[in-house]
Amino acid sequence: MNPTFLPAWRLAELVRGGAIGCVELLDHFIARVEALDGKTNAVVVRDFERAREQARELERLRAAGHTAPLLGVPMTVKESFGVAGLHSTWGFEEHRNHVAHEDALAVKRLKAAGAVIFGKTNVPVGLQDWQSYNPIYGTTN
Repeated sequence: MNPTFLPAWRLAELVRGGAIGCVELLDHFIARVEALDGKTNAVVVRDFERAREQARELERLRAAGHTAPLLGVPMTVKESFGVAGLHSTWGFEEHRNHVAHEDALAVKRLKAAGAVIFGKTNVPVGLQDWQSYNPIYGTTN
């Protein structure tokens, strides 16, 4: 089974049913990042080891009967979301040393739903949508 393009609900269903383990699923997506991200630089903050610890804990919980909507589903969040212990710069170079002290509310909710956050993806400077707005030239639509 190749889980690469399955929706989150199906991945969680496979984990809950024991068809695939949390760590096995996480390692699949980590391997994809390691193999493909060199050209795109999409996953700019990697948190693989802590994610593996979380996945191992979720496997223990699943074995004890725990269930959750996103149980064991590996995912990334945008770099602008605070994840405790990880850098958040919002794309600004001058914020390169900023480290979040706690998870953002959205991250807390994803984790509570059983998601395994294994990295953060790139954002444009200041989270701007440069195709629709440019601060110098105004709206381009």
